[in-house]
Amino acid sequence: MADLDEIRSRLEQLAEELADLALDRLREAASAARDHGQDGAMADAAAAERRITRARRSVERAVAILSDRDDHDDA
Repeated sequence: MADLDEIRSRLEQLAEELADLALDRLREAASAARDHGQDGAMADAAAAERRITRARRSVERAVAILSDRDDHDDA
């Protein structure tokens, strides 16, 4: 079974990947809107970015919870 440090590290990596994905979605939408005038694509991408950002924040909260627990375990 993986230890908490390993899980926390994997969660941190996942949070970074989610942040990158959210930015990619916004860039793609901005490009589509600029190049092809697809305002609907921008709205859809903005909604997707918000959803991905919520997921990233949840993962970051899990990292913080695991970090906090480690601090109390050491006491």
